[in-house]
Amino acid sequence: QVQLVESGGGLVQAGGSLRLSCAASGRTFISRYAMGWLRQALGKEREFVASINWDGSREYYAGFVKGRFTISRDNAKNTAYLQMNNLKPEDRAVYYCPVQYAGGGGSGSPPEFGSWGRGSQVSVSS
Repeated sequence: QVQLVESGGGLVQAGGSLRLSCAASGRTFISRYAMGWLRQALGKEREFVASINWDGSREYYAGFVKGRFTISRDNAKNTAYLQMNNLKPEDRAVYYCPVQYAGGGGSGSPPEFGSWGRGSQVSVSS
């Protein structure tokens, strides 16, 4: 079992930056798995933002964040990150970093996410 805690969210002006962190703890080492960042805006469906494979050699992004967000990980620290630049008001959402237990990453199968944390709120003022 793994526990995930997201942090680093806050309120920024449009064009600003934030760096989200996702610290993992528990008996499962996330270095065995891909990690994802997803977000959910108020009243909307949860949507995929980015993912990174187990060793950090491959990254995948939703079209709406390409060139603005960068996902990374430090397996020695059991932590994943999401650097968000040039934030827009439409990026306002709660951001989650679940473990990607299967699928995704060009496998042809949809990703299967689990071990959800409580998320980190990101707000962007115009």
